[in-house]
Amino acid sequence: MPSVSGYMTAAAAASAALFFVLWWMLQGEETPWVPAGLAASVVMLVAASARVVVMRRARSRYVREQDRHELYGRSANSRSGQTNTRSTSLHSAALRALQKQSAAADANDSPPETHRELYDLCTDYLTSADQAWRSPGLSPEGRLALRTGQERVRTMQRHHLLTWARGSALAFTREAQQRARLYEKVEIANRALDCIDSALKLYPEEEELNRSARAVREFITSSRVAHWVELAQRAAFKGHYKRAIDCYRDALFYLTRDGLDKDREAGAERISREIELLRAQLATGKAIVTSPEPGSSKNRRPQRS
Repeated sequence: MPSVSGYMTAAAAASAALFFVLWWMLQGEETPWVPAGLAASVVMLVAASARVVVMRRARSRYVREQDRHELYGRSANSRSGQTNTRSTSLHSAALRALQKQSAAADANDSPPETHRELYDLCTDYLTSADQAWRSPGLSPEGRLALRTGQERVRTMQRHHLLTWARGSALAFTREAQQRARLYEKVEIANRALDCIDSALKLYPEEEELNRSARAVREFITSSRVAHWVELAQRAAFKGHYKRAIDCYRDALFYLTRDGLDKDREAGAERISREIELLRAQLATGKAIVTSPEPGSSKNRRPQRS
């Protein structure tokens, strides 16, 4: 707390400054020092009253804190056993509630968001149980009960996270399949990948998640390839063979970027054949344009005189 002398000195300086400012402003009046003095006196009274109120509140707060610490120190030892027993019973009740909610979510075919909420609840339970397990006054039976509950909750946590990831990825993939534009398909499919990747960070050995991620990436690749193949076919139909070749090259790039398997290799061969056919048609068109017409001056023989 600031000292009384420093506080009152500052208040006096402020009131004196106010006095001289008002005196200077009211020089046209007969007695300018009267209102200036009154204003400075009011400032001093307010400052002193505020100081008294603040000191009383601080003193009362200090006394209450001291009483509270003394009371807590006297009763801490007597309440430690009751607190640990109550903590164990609370965690047992929370475990039973989690098991009921988990069974209901699985039985009712709940949406992915429900499984995500249950995963978060399991995380909160594990954090609270770990803090309670570190309590020094916890009995061995209580520690064993907490450890058993943690193992059960970890199993539920894994189950609900994987269920959320699978359900969310499937929902996003179905939504992406219904979109007509390529960027919308890719954007929604990437959301499905984000859900799967967030689960893979915790359970990287889960093969089902890896299969789902590969399926979503295959969908993105096939959507891009189909998009560029369609553009190439339109360009070839309109006679724009160069543009059709460029579109086929883009499709071939996306198809072979992540490696080739049997299906991709067959698709790459089909696209390569289409590119060769377009190149042949483009070369034939150029030959027709550059070849001399029959009866032109270049093909005429010089006449004899």
